[in-house]
Formats: sequence, structure tokens, C-alpha cells
Amino acid sequence: MQSGISASTELHSAFQTLVNDESSRFLLATIADESLVPLDTIASQSPSDFHADLALLAPHLKPNAALYILLRRSPSRFVAVTYVPDAAPVRQKMLFASTRLTLVRELGSEKFEEQVFATTAEELTAEGWQRHEAHVAGEQPLTQEEQDLQGIKEAEAQESGGTGARRVQTSGHLSMRVDEGVVEALEGLKDEGKDENLVQLKIDVPTETITLVSATAGCTAAALSTSIAADEPRYSFYRHKTDSGAAPILFIYTCPGTSKVKERMVYAASRGFVVSLAETTAELPIAKRLEFTSPEDIGPEAIDEEFAPKEEKKTGFAKPKRPGRR
Repeated sequence: MQSGISASTELHSAFQTLVNDESSRFLLATIADESLVPLDTIASQSPSDFHADLALLAPHLKPNAALYILLRRSPSRFVAVTYVPDAAPVRQKMLFASTRLTLVRELGSEKFEEQVFATTAEELTAEGWQRHEAHVAGEQPLTQEEQDLQGIKEAEAQESGGTGARRVQTSGHLSMRVDEGVVEALEGLKDEGKDENLVQLKIDVPTETITLVSATAGCTAAALSTSIAADEPRYSFYRHKTDSGAAPILFIYTCPGTSKVKERMVYAASRGFVVSLAETTAELPIAKRLEFTSPEDIGPEAIDEEFAPKEEKKTGFAKPKRPGRR
């Protein structure tokens, strides 16, 4: 989902100042009049202690207002933070979530080593950031030799067209990590001879990695409501057999009302990437894109309705009525 909002000239200028001025630690930005605009620049008080400078953000983090924070992690390392508190207005939440990729892309995605999505002010304190760093560091506790071997394997997978876990760039969207087996499962839906006709994907929210949940065989339209997870969001790709014998591919996005706010934001903002991944990387033609709050709402009637011929109501020429007497 893209919002159509773009970065203003003022924001470009303010970010360039942040990049060039090593005494600047934070650049705050928001959305105003359908544009990304700067709010304030905060100078560092402890140039050698990033964690100590995080205390400078506290007065600017409101419990009911979203905010973009572009921060200098070190002299040449920058991080883009999207702060969307739970108490922010719903429309604001969706707008900030759907525009965060645009913000980074327009300012130069190569300048940011990381993107962070926060829903509480506590996450942007020294303690909260250290927990984040520990989590990221714990994702790949590899030795240098293991890292080199992993790099070789990923390079080989890319050379051979494999689907090892790696970052994927799709047209019009930033890159995201795509886990092993995702693209292969999507490509399998093109083969009508295969039994698997329902592929479910999810996002590992902390790492924003697209992962494969399952590839289900012989799923009917009537079984979709019980086959798709009802306790968390899902991206589902379904090969539907129509009465005419065709087998179009449906993209079905479900997001239960019980989903966490952060889940909703990340899934909504990443939906376009997943569709593009299927269409461009897996070369999977998507015939219809459907969205439901709960899998319980999905049924044969709802699916068949999408393919029912639209009846055009024809009306004959009506002769104008004769004006009445005055």
C-alpha cells in the first residue's frame, strides 16, 4: 500500500544537513499537506555516546501522535525510525505506515543501514534500544568463517536461481528479506498439475522477513475459511478452479481485528511488496486481489462472485416529457 505522499524540498535539505553536520543527532519529520516535511533537528549532547543522546527524544514523543525520526547512529551510519503509538488516530497510523518506505526511498535507501518500527516511547530509550541491538545481534551469531560460508551459499543460490534466504528487490518497492522456499512455493502455483493450490506467507515482524507458512494441496474454496490462519495476518495465494475450467490465481490478504497494531502496520505497508514479489520474481499472474478481516468471511460465494459476469442493465431511449402548461 502506497500513500502517494512524497518528500518535500525542505525535508531533502534538512536531511542533507543532518548527513553533513556530524554535530546533529536527530531529524524529526512528519506528514503535512500531503507531503513529508521536517519538524526539528536535535544536536548531539554526547557525540561519542549514542545511547545517552536518546534521552533527547523524550520531549518529542507524544503518546497519541506518529513521528518519523532520522537518526545518526555513528558519523556515517543512519537509521530511519517510524514511531506509531497505539493511541494515535487510526488514519494517521495507516498513513505513516504506508509512507515510511517512500520516506527512505526518496532520501536514499543506501544511506540507511536499518529501519526501525516503534510503537512505544520506551523502545526509543537507551534501555529499549539496547534490547533491540541485542535482538538483532542474536539473529546471526556466526563466526567470520560461518559468515563467509553463508555468503558463498547465498551467492550460489542467486546464481542458480535458487530461493535461499536473501534480500529481494521488487519493482517500485524497497528490498525485504525473503526466506527460503517462498519464491519456489509461489512458482509452484503456476503448475496446474501440482496438487498444492494454496500458499500462505507471513511476516516475521521483528526482522521484517517474508516467510513460508504452508503450501496446502487440494484446498477448495469452501475450505479456505478454515485453512487460513485466523489468529494473525496472512498473505495467501490461491489457485481457484472455476466452472469454465480456468485456474486463476487469487491474492487474499486477511488481517483479524485481534492483530497487534504493529502487525497491522507492517502487513499493510508490505502488501505491495508481496504482490510484486509474486508477479515479478515468481512470475505468478494475479487475477484478483481480495481483502478480508477474518478468514471466516471467505466462502465459495465470495470467490465465485468475483468471477460472475457483470450484467449490464440496458435502458431504452426515454422520450422527453412534454412541458406542462404554465
